[in-house]
Amino acid sequence: MQSHESTYRALDSHSIRPKAPAMPDAVYVRDAFARIADRYVLTNHVLSCGMDIWWRKVVTARIRRWKPKSLLDVASGTGDLALEIQDHCPDCDVIASDFCAEMLAHAASRGVAHTLVADALQLPFPDGKFDVVTVAFGLRNMADYPAALREMFRVLKPGGHLLILDFSLPGGILRTPYRLYLHHVLPRMAGWLTGQRDAYEYLGGSIEAFPSGDAMCDLLETCGFTAPDARPLTGGVVSIYQATRPMP
Repeated sequence: MQSHESTYRALDSHSIRPKAPAMPDAVYVRDAFARIADRYVLTNHVLSCGMDIWWRKVVTARIRRWKPKSLLDVASGTGDLALEIQDHCPDCDVIASDFCAEMLAHAASRGVAHTLVADALQLPFPDGKFDVVTVAFGLRNMADYPAALREMFRVLKPGGHLLILDFSLPGGILRTPYRLYLHHVLPRMAGWLTGQRDAYEYLGGSIEAFPSGDAMCDLLETCGFTAPDARPLTGGVVSIYQATRPMP
């Protein structure tokens, strides 16, 4: 597989509408990520109060138990999760893919060994290639959740695992203050850190619209996966979803 020194570009064909209602606008999202790529890692750490580091460690600990030999990190961005897995699963061939070349260039410069610019809806891999497919904070930004999940299903080996890490909405007394932070505080802070406030203004709407909990488990089953499981973290601010491609 190609190293970051020879990254291929795959065309994406999403169509759209900014500020992300039900399904995000892929062109808008890609442009937004390109503009914030240089300060993306720092901004994530600040906005999550460093919790994003712990979330990835929880994910990686789960993946280590599976002892994969091959793993595809879809929508890898600046490679935070790919790097964590690469460091703690040395026997696994980790490939980071993303449709934003500017983000992926940072992943390569930070040490991700294998990167590939590719559309998550048209992954350039044969059927059944990977033991594990991961996507962290990326599925929510895709133009078609079911199509993306079916493509991840396709490239997984039978018996292979899918793991999704993404934002969700907490319940109970945390819900109202979190939504206030999400829609009003976060865009201002992100705008100050990146100089690109508009790139974060769609975030709250995308989280509100994204299926979570039982809804995500139902979607995974609809796309062919079995044994879907949802685990909320940090009071439900984020959730880990896990599912398996069944054996024939």
